[in-house]
Amino acid sequence: MVAAEALVRWNHPEHGLTMPERFIHVAEETGLIAPIGEWVLRSACHQVRSWREAGLKIDLSVNLSSRQIKRGLSSDTLAAILKETGISAPFLTLEITEGLLLEETEQTISWLHAVKDLGVHLSVVAVASKKTTLGYLKRFPVDVIKIDRSFIRDVITDPSDASWVDAIIAIGRSLKLKVVAEGVETAEQLQFVRNHGCDLVQGHFFSEPIPARSFRRFMEQNSIAAFWSA
Repeated sequence: MVAAEALVRWNHPEHGLTMPERFIHVAEETGLIAPIGEWVLRSACHQVRSWREAGLKIDLSVNLSSRQIKRGLSSDTLAAILKETGISAPFLTLEITEGLLLEETEQTISWLHAVKDLGVHLSVVAVASKKTTLGYLKRFPVDVIKIDRSFIRDVITDPSDASWVDAIIAIGRSLKLKVVAEGVETAEQLQFVRNHGCDLVQGHFFSEPIPARSFRRFMEQNSIAAFWSA
Protein backbone atom coordinates (compact mmCIF):
# COMPACT_ATOMS: atom_id res chain seq x y z
CA MET A 1 0.00 0.00 0.00
CA VAL A 2 1.43 3.35 -1.05
CA ALA A 3 -1.31 5.91 -0.43
CA ALA A 4 -4.67 6.65 1.16
CA GLU A 5 -7.50 8.92 0.08
CA ALA A 6 -9.11 11.37 2.49
CA LEU A 7 -12.92 11.23 2.45
CA VAL A 8 -15.13 13.74 4.26
CA ARG A 9 -18.04 12.57 6.41
CA TRP A 10 -20.40 14.57 8.64
CA ASN A 11 -21.22 13.09 12.01
CA HIS A 12 -24.61 14.80 12.31
CA PRO A 13 -25.92 15.11 15.92
CA GLU A 14 -29.38 13.84 14.88
CA HIS A 15 -28.89 11.86 11.67
CA GLY A 16 -25.56 10.24 12.51
CA LEU A 17 -22.91 9.57 9.87
CA THR A 18 -23.89 11.49 6.74
CA MET A 19 -22.38 10.86 3.30
CA PRO A 20 -21.01 13.80 1.27
CA GLU A 21 -23.61 13.46 -1.49
CA ARG A 22 -26.17 14.67 1.07
CA PHE A 23 -24.39 17.86 2.07
CA ILE A 24 -21.58 18.83 -0.32
CA HIS A 25 -23.96 20.40 -2.85
CA VAL A 26 -25.40 22.57 -0.06
CA ALA A 27 -21.90 23.60 0.97
CA GLU A 28 -21.12 24.53 -2.63
CA GLU A 29 -24.29 26.56 -3.05
CA THR A 30 -23.81 28.47 0.21
CA GLY A 31 -20.10 29.10 -0.19
CA LEU A 32 -19.18 26.93 2.80
CA ILE A 33 -17.26 24.58 0.52
CA ALA A 34 -14.17 26.81 0.74
CA PRO A 35 -13.72 26.67 4.56
CA ILE A 36 -14.78 23.00 4.66
CA GLY A 37 -12.31 22.12 1.92
CA GLU A 38 -9.51 24.01 3.64
CA TRP A 39 -10.27 22.25 6.93
CA VAL A 40 -10.22 18.83 5.22
CA LEU A 41 -6.92 19.61 3.51
CA ARG A 42 -5.28 20.91 6.67
CA SER A 43 -6.52 17.93 8.71
CA ALA A 44 -5.29 15.52 6.04
CA CYS A 45 -1.83 17.08 6.00
CA HIS A 46 -1.59 16.92 9.81
CA GLN A 47 -2.58 13.26 9.59
CA VAL A 48 0.08 12.45 6.99
CA ARG A 49 2.72 14.05 9.19
CA SER A 50 1.51 12.01 12.17
CA TRP A 51 1.61 8.75 10.21
CA ARG A 52 5.05 9.42 8.79
CA GLU A 53 6.44 10.33 12.20
CA ALA A 54 5.10 6.96 13.37
CA GLY A 55 7.02 5.22 10.58
CA LEU A 56 4.22 4.76 8.03
CA LYS A 57 5.55 5.65 4.58
CA ILE A 58 2.20 6.67 3.18
CA ASP A 59 1.06 9.45 0.86
CA LEU A 60 -2.39 11.02 0.83
CA SER A 61 -4.83 12.07 -1.87
CA VAL A 62 -7.47 14.75 -1.28
CA ASN A 63 -10.44 15.43 -3.56
CA LEU A 64 -11.18 18.98 -4.62
CA SER A 65 -14.29 20.35 -6.28
CA SER A 66 -14.12 23.05 -8.93
CA ARG A 67 -15.91 25.45 -6.60
CA GLN A 68 -13.25 24.98 -3.94
CA ILE A 69 -10.63 26.11 -6.40
CA LYS A 70 -12.73 29.01 -7.65
CA ARG A 71 -13.74 30.18 -4.17
CA GLY A 72 -10.59 30.45 -2.22
CA LEU A 73 -8.12 27.55 -2.32
CA SER A 74 -5.27 29.57 -3.75
CA SER A 75 -1.78 28.22 -4.19
CA ASP A 76 -0.71 30.61 -1.42
CA THR A 77 -3.23 29.00 0.95
CA LEU A 78 -1.94 25.57 -0.02
CA ALA A 79 1.67 26.64 0.52
CA ALA A 80 0.75 27.99 3.96
CA ILE A 81 -0.94 24.70 4.91
CA LEU A 82 2.12 22.71 3.82
CA LYS A 83 4.39 24.98 5.86
CA GLU A 84 2.10 24.88 8.89
CA THR A 85 1.78 21.09 8.91
CA GLY A 86 5.40 20.46 7.99
CA ILE A 87 4.83 17.86 5.30
CA SER A 88 6.75 17.58 2.07
CA ALA A 89 4.69 18.63 -0.95
CA PRO A 90 5.25 15.37 -2.91
CA PHE A 91 3.48 13.43 -0.14
CA LEU A 92 0.23 15.14 -1.18
CA THR A 93 -1.89 14.55 -4.29
CA LEU A 94 -4.82 16.80 -5.12
CA GLU A 95 -7.53 15.06 -7.11
CA ILE A 96 -9.64 17.06 -9.54
CA THR A 97 -12.38 16.08 -11.94
CA GLU A 98 -12.08 16.09 -15.68
CA GLY A 99 -14.92 18.60 -15.72
CA LEU A 100 -12.65 21.25 -14.23
CA LEU A 101 -10.15 20.77 -17.05
CA LEU A 102 -12.91 20.93 -19.64
CA GLU A 103 -13.57 24.53 -18.64
CA GLU A 104 -10.01 25.47 -19.65
CA THR A 105 -10.28 28.87 -17.96
CA GLU A 106 -7.23 31.03 -17.40
CA GLN A 107 -7.86 30.83 -13.64
CA THR A 108 -7.88 27.02 -13.68
CA ILE A 109 -4.75 26.67 -15.81
CA SER A 110 -2.89 29.22 -13.70
CA TRP A 111 -3.95 27.44 -10.50
CA LEU A 112 -2.80 24.04 -11.81
CA HIS A 113 0.66 25.33 -12.70
CA ALA A 114 1.01 27.17 -9.39
CA VAL A 115 0.17 24.00 -7.45
CA LYS A 116 2.56 21.98 -9.59
CA ASP A 117 5.32 24.51 -8.90
CA LEU A 118 4.87 23.83 -5.16
CA GLY A 119 5.72 20.18 -5.78
CA VAL A 120 2.23 18.84 -5.05
CA HIS A 121 1.04 16.05 -7.35
CA LEU A 122 -2.12 16.44 -9.42
CA SER A 123 -4.54 13.68 -10.32
CA VAL A 124 -7.47 13.84 -12.75
CA VAL A 125 -10.43 11.47 -12.76
CA ALA A 126 -11.12 10.56 -16.38
CA VAL A 127 -14.78 9.95 -17.14
CA ALA A 128 -14.05 9.08 -20.77
CA SER A 129 -15.70 12.06 -22.39
CA LYS A 130 -15.12 12.95 -26.02
CA LYS A 131 -12.33 15.26 -24.88
CA THR A 132 -10.40 12.55 -23.02
CA THR A 133 -7.67 12.52 -25.63
CA LEU A 134 -3.90 12.57 -25.71
CA GLY A 135 -3.75 16.04 -27.25
CA TYR A 136 -6.22 17.43 -24.73
CA LEU A 137 -4.72 16.11 -21.51
CA LYS A 138 -1.10 16.83 -22.36
CA ARG A 139 -1.83 20.56 -22.01
CA PHE A 140 -2.26 20.19 -18.26
CA PRO A 141 0.45 19.49 -15.64
CA VAL A 142 -1.11 16.34 -14.16
CA ASP A 143 0.81 13.37 -12.78
CA VAL A 144 -1.93 10.76 -12.40
CA ILE A 145 -4.96 9.74 -14.44
CA LYS A 146 -7.66 7.81 -12.60
CA ILE A 147 -10.23 5.57 -14.24
CA ASP A 148 -13.65 6.40 -12.83
CA ARG A 149 -15.35 3.63 -10.86
CA SER A 150 -18.32 3.70 -13.24
CA PHE A 151 -16.16 1.95 -15.86
CA ILE A 152 -14.64 -0.54 -13.43
CA ARG A 153 -17.99 -1.73 -12.07
CA ASP A 154 -18.95 -3.68 -15.23
CA VAL A 155 -15.54 -3.98 -16.86
CA ILE A 156 -15.73 -7.79 -16.82
CA THR A 157 -19.13 -8.03 -18.50
CA ASP A 158 -19.42 -4.87 -20.61
CA PRO A 159 -17.11 -4.71 -23.68
CA SER A 160 -17.74 -0.97 -23.99
CA ASP A 161 -16.46 -0.31 -20.47
CA ALA A 162 -13.48 -2.58 -21.10
CA SER A 163 -12.65 -0.61 -24.26
CA TRP A 164 -12.84 2.71 -22.39
CA VAL A 165 -10.55 1.36 -19.69
CA ASP A 166 -8.02 0.26 -22.31
CA ALA A 167 -8.24 3.66 -24.01
CA ILE A 168 -7.61 5.58 -20.79
CA ILE A 169 -4.68 3.32 -19.91
CA ALA A 170 -3.22 3.93 -23.38
CA ILE A 171 -3.53 7.70 -22.93
CA GLY A 172 -1.83 7.48 -19.55
CA ARG A 173 1.00 5.40 -20.96
CA SER A 174 1.52 7.85 -23.84
CA LEU A 175 1.73 10.78 -21.43
CA LYS A 176 3.88 8.85 -18.94
CA LEU A 177 1.26 9.30 -16.23
CA LYS A 178 0.52 6.87 -13.44
CA VAL A 179 -2.77 5.10 -14.13
CA VAL A 180 -5.04 4.29 -11.19
CA ALA A 181 -8.25 2.24 -11.30
CA GLU A 182 -10.92 3.37 -8.84
CA GLY A 183 -13.68 1.26 -7.35
CA VAL A 184 -12.07 -2.18 -7.55
CA GLU A 185 -14.29 -4.51 -5.53
CA THR A 186 -13.65 -8.02 -6.86
CA ALA A 187 -10.68 -10.25 -7.61
CA GLU A 188 -11.79 -10.41 -11.25
CA GLN A 189 -11.72 -6.63 -11.59
CA LEU A 190 -8.31 -6.51 -9.94
CA GLN A 191 -6.92 -9.13 -12.32
CA PHE A 192 -8.33 -7.29 -15.34
CA VAL A 193 -6.81 -3.90 -14.53
CA ARG A 194 -3.50 -5.49 -13.59
CA ASN A 195 -3.35 -7.45 -16.83
CA HIS A 196 -4.23 -4.36 -18.85
CA GLY A 197 -1.52 -2.16 -17.38
CA CYS A 198 -2.85 -0.14 -14.44
CA ASP A 199 -0.10 0.99 -12.10
CA LEU A 200 -2.22 1.28 -8.96
CA VAL A 201 -5.69 0.29 -7.82
CA GLN A 202 -8.05 1.33 -5.05
CA GLY A 203 -11.41 0.20 -3.80
CA HIS A 204 -13.37 -1.89 -1.34
CA PHE A 205 -11.53 -5.05 -2.43
CA PHE A 206 -8.73 -3.82 -0.17
CA SER A 207 -10.68 -1.90 2.46
CA GLU A 208 -13.87 0.02 3.00
CA PRO A 209 -13.40 3.58 4.30
CA ILE A 210 -12.04 3.55 7.84
CA PRO A 211 -11.44 6.31 10.42
CA ALA A 212 -7.97 7.84 10.51
CA ARG A 213 -7.51 6.55 14.07
CA SER A 214 -7.86 2.96 12.79
CA PHE A 215 -5.61 3.34 9.77
CA ARG A 216 -2.26 2.74 11.47
CA ARG A 217 -3.42 -0.60 12.86
CA PHE A 218 -4.86 -1.52 9.45
CA MET A 219 -1.51 -0.78 7.80
CA GLU A 220 0.44 -2.76 10.37
CA GLN A 221 -1.85 -5.79 10.05
CA ASN A 222 -1.70 -5.73 6.27
CA SER A 223 2.07 -5.34 6.26
CA ILE A 224 2.32 -8.51 8.35
CA ALA A 225 -0.10 -10.32 6.05
CA ALA A 226 1.88 -9.24 3.00
CA PHE A 227 5.11 -10.47 4.62
CA TRP A 228 3.70 -13.91 5.33
CA SER A 229 2.17 -14.25 1.87
CA ALA A 230 5.35 -13.20 0.06
